[in-house]
Amino acid sequence: MANSHPTKNQLRLQNLIFIVLFLSIIILLGWLSNRYALESDWTSNNRNTLSEASIQLIATLDKPVEIEAFVREGDLEREAISDLISRYQRNKADITLRFINPDTEPQKVREQGITVMGELVIHYDKQRENIKLISEENITNALQRLARADERWIVFLSGHGERDPLGEANFHVGEWGSQLQKKGFQLQRINLSTHPEIPSNTSALVIADPQTPLLPGEITMIQRYIEQGGNLLWLLEPEQPTNLQPLAEQLNIEIQPGTVVDPTGQLLGISDPRFAIVSEYSQHPITAQMEALTLFPQAGGLLIEQESHWKTDTLLTTLARSWLEQDEIVEVVDFNSGKDYPGPIILGLTMTRQLAEREQRVVVIHDADFISNSYLGNGGNLDLGINIINWLSHDDRFVAIPTKSSHDNHLELSTLDQAIIGFSFLLTIPGGLLVAGIWIWLRRRKR
Repeated sequence: MANSHPTKNQLRLQNLIFIVLFLSIIILLGWLSNRYALESDWTSNNRNTLSEASIQLIATLDKPVEIEAFVREGDLEREAISDLISRYQRNKADITLRFINPDTEPQKVREQGITVMGELVIHYDKQRENIKLISEENITNALQRLARADERWIVFLSGHGERDPLGEANFHVGEWGSQLQKKGFQLQRINLSTHPEIPSNTSALVIADPQTPLLPGEITMIQRYIEQGGNLLWLLEPEQPTNLQPLAEQLNIEIQPGTVVDPTGQLLGISDPRFAIVSEYSQHPITAQMEALTLFPQAGGLLIEQESHWKTDTLLTTLARSWLEQDEIVEVVDFNSGKDYPGPIILGLTMTRQLAEREQRVVVIHDADFISNSYLGNGGNLDLGINIINWLSHDDRFVAIPTKSSHDNHLELSTLDQAIIGFSFLLTIPGGLLVAGIWIWLRRRKR
């Protein structure tokens, strides 16, 4: 009996120590859980985890990322957006997500150029980009475009009355240039009569409807730029005097005479017959996701020469009811089968050729008005203008992330199989348990 009292004290001390240690461990785990996160994706194809390409990109971002999501209060899309952005936040702590209700902040909607519900605006290093189709691939590519803003220089030819990417007059393309800058592009005007060479870091050269002829030496510099693999956007107007025929020959295209007449516009309430409408698009990366109509005031036609070292694709065509009018267009105009060119008319072409290290790209559109300040807001004109520059600067080849989806785990059963399973669960198993219970009960009664 003498040893019982010390034993009880020892047990109490041990219990006290155990409780203190247990509580300490709980407190420590709680503190660690607030400081560190440990997660594991057990889905069959890791569909709740960012791809390795996205993780590698995030690791290169050295500045904070702010994301604004324009979604109404209580919308189920908020949860989906939060879930997707949280995957990025696990790999980069200074990514912030803020939801904005477009119904209560219409001024913010106008400032950010929001057009669809659920649209995201990503801000990085004083640049921004809007995303309408929300997916990991689109968000990762947008982040990479913003991160590479310093590398994307769009050079505009100047000195010949071209449309100014910073100009505010209706004729100029300043609004388009402003939208390009918001997308992370750097714009530069260059006069080849005073600057002897097109910069080597040019992502794309833009020739936007020169009003006066170029000097022979300037044309030679442009041809040399093309020969060396430079990307080009050439916007020209019908019946506009130009001496750029050598450039058309270098690209193996033919500029058709005349102005497009499209009766489709009159069906939509446009009285001027010179307004061409494009409603159907090719499966080209520039137009693959476009659905809105595009409007082309005073457009002309293009033809593809049969023999060419370029791979040439049709980008924009009018409807079959249009034609190329060869006479002066008045208020009422009719098709002259012996003189006019019947539709559909090709308005835009893309040309590519494979070089040693990359693909050279060229876009030619026989209308410069569609991205002017006067007409940029019509239909899908802005989207088309942005998509063209994205394609020319190879932004469509940044990161290809396959869509992650759950594997097919659907089980199809025949009528007989369903009957067997149903019979087993409803009768066989319960009956077997009942028989087993009765058998056990009878055995116990006999004891």
